[in-house]
Amino acid sequence: MEVQHMKLLCATAEGDRRAFNELYRLTSGKMYAVCLQLLQRKDLAEEALQEAYVRVWHNACDYHSDKGSVVVWMVSIARYRALDILRSAAYRREGRESDLEQSDEHTPEDALFDQRDRVRIDECMDTLEDGQRQMIQLAYFRGLTHAELTEHTGSPLGTIKSWIRRGLQKLKRCLEP
Repeated sequence: MEVQHMKLLCATAEGDRRAFNELYRLTSGKMYAVCLQLLQRKDLAEEALQEAYVRVWHNACDYHSDKGSVVVWMVSIARYRALDILRSAAYRREGRESDLEQSDEHTPEDALFDQRDRVRIDECMDTLEDGQRQMIQLAYFRGLTHAELTEHTGSPLGTIKSWIRRGLQKLKRCLEP
């Protein structure tokens, strides 16, 4: 898959729109997940994603393999863009306004269901082994990539992927009715 990403990015650097569309198709889910995890708002995550792809389009020729895989490079662009949005004064202002608007739209029943779901997820997370729980928290709640998890924990990539896969399977079983 990495070879395919590399070919698509090289073609993108030459202005190939079809290659860019395919690169987007293959990577947008992961990049959106990172943006959404960091920003917690769909509209801001979509904005960060769009801006990240604009940067990928304009900077594709700047990619070097010593920066990591193509996807790691692209995800880092998305992450930095999301962090820029988080730091902006506009985000803080919009967040306060949005909270006021949402408080009117959110019924007590909605709040109860949200709280119940969070408690259920927390209970299921507590059933995981320490390694599984830590990897899932870092990957899904903090937005770290597999490569960053390897660097952060010092554990081999295969171990990290196994912890995440087994942990997600156990969570799914726990959360199923």
